[in-house]
Amino acid sequence: MIDKISLTLLIIGGLNWGCVGIFQFDLVAWICGGQTGIISRIVYILVALAAIWCISLLFRDTDSDTAVNNDSV
Repeated sequence: MIDKISLTLLIIGGLNWGCVGIFQFDLVAWICGGQTGIISRIVYILVALAAIWCISLLFRDTDSDTAVNNDSV
């Protein structure tokens, strides 16, 4: 469950950075009241924490999950 929440937050962060890079428009800041607004800062912090959590996804053994999925096919 926490993996999916983290990935969702990273997608939000990635789309926001894409908007900043392409359009020079910070969508999170626009929705949440500016870059220095408390809600914006909370969203930025949550995205950063999600990124730290997702580092663990790189080092997880997913071979056992794949084997289970292949057996059921």
